[in-house]
Amino acid sequence: MEWLILVGRILFGLIFVSSAIAGHLLQHKNTAEYAQMRGVASASTMVYLSGIWILAGGLSVILGVWTDLGALLIALWCLTAAFMVHHFWTDEGMVAQIEMTSFMKNLSIAGAGIMLFVLFAWIGDAIGLQLIGPLFDINL
Repeated sequence: MEWLILVGRILFGLIFVSSAIAGHLLQHKNTAEYAQMRGVASASTMVYLSGIWILAGGLSVILGVWTDLGALLIALWCLTAAFMVHHFWTDEGMVAQIEMTSFMKNLSIAGAGIMLFVLFAWIGDAIGLQLIGPLFDINL
């Protein structure tokens, strides 16, 4: 069972690692222009910071280093991005539809991140295949 959790962690974290590297860091200019167009203040700086944020969260989940913290970082970033960038209710037509899809995707991933946070902080080292156990200890 621990191997299935490892595969799930890799699949969950991979989107954030690839987005951080390919979008936020290597394609920084394009991503910053999009963020600025969506009204993000200090877009260039925020794109770098968010890239580092999601890279840290994704690697944490994949490698099993404070996986609970990594899942929480991802959840918080997804909620922030949903409301700061993908505010579809301010758009019209096809743009509104595209942004609504991104908004809902981010809410969904945030929900999964919250569940993973609780799972890893609650079950802890018993999950196995982690380099460093959870940072938080939730006793339900």
